[in-house]
Amino acid sequence: MWIAFAVISSLSLGFYDVFKKRALEGNNVFMVLFLNTLFCTLFMSPVLASMLTGGTAYGRLDLAEHPLIMLKSVIVTASWLLGYWVIKKLPLTITGSVNALRPVLVLAGALVLFGEAPNALQWAGIALGFVSLVWVGFIGTRERLPRSRRKWLLYGLLSVVLWAVSGLYDKFLLERFTPLAVEAWYSFYQLVIMGVTVLLLLTRSRRADRDTFKWRWSVPLISVFIALADISYFMALSIPGSLVGVVSMTRRGSAIVSFFYGIFILRERNMKLKIVDLLILAAGVACLIAGSLA
Repeated sequence: MWIAFAVISSLSLGFYDVFKKRALEGNNVFMVLFLNTLFCTLFMSPVLASMLTGGTAYGRLDLAEHPLIMLKSVIVTASWLLGYWVIKKLPLTITGSVNALRPVLVLAGALVLFGEAPNALQWAGIALGFVSLVWVGFIGTRERLPRSRRKWLLYGLLSVVLWAVSGLYDKFLLERFTPLAVEAWYSFYQLVIMGVTVLLLLTRSRRADRDTFKWRWSVPLISVFIALADISYFMALSIPGSLVGVVSMTRRGSAIVSFFYGIFILRERNMKLKIVDLLILAAGVACLIAGSLA
């Protein structure tokens, strides 16, 4: 059952990346991220209301335990800020190649920290995931980015490292709290962090992002899909026997959605090479699913 949640999370992440790309084109990064955290918190408000009024349907969270959720919010918000700038400045398929490092780092951490042991089919899926990563890295070198935009690759790498740290930390959190409790409170604390960030920027005479904010319906859709992706991910990790490394590699399949959009809608370059990568990635995800159902 946990692999089904991982697949739902993967597809949701793919649509999240697509709508994020649409929302950020010529738009203010900070306002888009602030509204994302606002809508996510509104979606989870029934859970927050229940827990604040003493309800136990979603578990309990003592006051002393809130810093554990706050830490996740800080890590994810920092990762999102960097990642939003990267997806705004670079082609969607390039950001996909950078994001492909996330599951690799999570897998390595899971093997070391949790001693997880994938089966033969799962290892085959992981191996294909690595081949896909190397292949898409080769594609990235063919894009010939201008020197002025290459710094965003470094920012993207830092975003990925923070995301991987968050992914491993989730395993720790979900041993203590229910998935909806984690999603609700970490969304709330993200909103607080971004609210303070936007207020500080408004008091500055020179903004970090010169683009004005433009409302687009893709903005709330970002929140819809990231909330669905996170909840499905947390549900997968909360099920006994789930492997965080395999769940993370399965979520790498989100690139299938963004690749389709980048190739067929945005008409990005090196189409044939990207289709090859798409097939390798799809085969890897299929092996992960088959191995998890065996």
